[in-house]
Amino acid sequence: MWIVVTLFATVMQTARTALQQRLRSIMSVSAAGFVRYAYGAPLALVALGLTFTVFGQAVPEVPARFWLTVTVAGLAQILGTIALITAFDRRDFAIGTVYAKSEVIQVAVFSAVVLRESLTPLGWLAALVCVGGVVALAKPAAAPLRRLLRFGDGAAWYGLAAGGLFALAAVFIRLSSRSLGDGPAVVRALFTLAAMNTIQSVVNGIYLARTNRAQFVAVFSFWRSSAIVGVLSVLGSAGWALAVTLENAAKVRTLGQVELLLTFAVSHRLLGERHKRREVVASAVVMLGVLGVMLAG
Repeated sequence: MWIVVTLFATVMQTARTALQQRLRSIMSVSAAGFVRYAYGAPLALVALGLTFTVFGQAVPEVPARFWLTVTVAGLAQILGTIALITAFDRRDFAIGTVYAKSEVIQVAVFSAVVLRESLTPLGWLAALVCVGGVVALAKPAAAPLRRLLRFGDGAAWYGLAAGGLFALAAVFIRLSSRSLGDGPAVVRALFTLAAMNTIQSVVNGIYLARTNRAQFVAVFSFWRSSAIVGVLSVLGSAGWALAVTLENAAKVRTLGQVELLLTFAVSHRLLGERHKRREVVASAVVMLGVLGVMLAG
């Protein structure tokens, strides 16, 4: 079941991220990130309410540590979204997403340290192959490797930061969900998602309203485009929350890297972006590493 749920979440996330990128023509980075929480949180709360009232599920017992872990997850996701959209601005949609795919090794590290759920030696090797593809993609075509290591590509650093923050969020979402006891996975996932999205809406909303009121208003002025992003966001986030409740976060996020293939398709067909053969080959290396983690991890 976790495989089906993960693939569903991947499709929803790809569509949501592409639409967020389009919102950048009328909104700032922070506002485009806030859209997913402002419209996603109410939907998550409604879904949770229906779970308790219509379907008669019991409200889980919530330990104090839940609020700490879910807050860490929410803040990491906010910062990761901002970093990812900034990576898009520095280069483009597809390449910015590839940089963030370094998440595969970062989530494996966090899972091993925080959850004591580690990959096998072959799994770690495959993860390093994935990182090698990211490095090859980041290096300018005619530049020596030392130039990348000394100066780097701005999009690469923002993308790598996004990958790390999303990895941290995935691990802490799993921690939060597991702390709710042994109730149905769907209930624990929805409760975690609703709590996290509500915290994100409050934190990001206050920040945006205080620093750029015009952009805060724009999120609601362009409600038609924004609401679609919110719907896709809550569907994708619900899928991720359920998947990491059911299975090891490293495996879930690794399977989710099939998003890369969808991203290049969306980038080419909908956004009109073109990529060099070197970039496609490097991306294929990333996907090879992803598959290796899935099969040997």
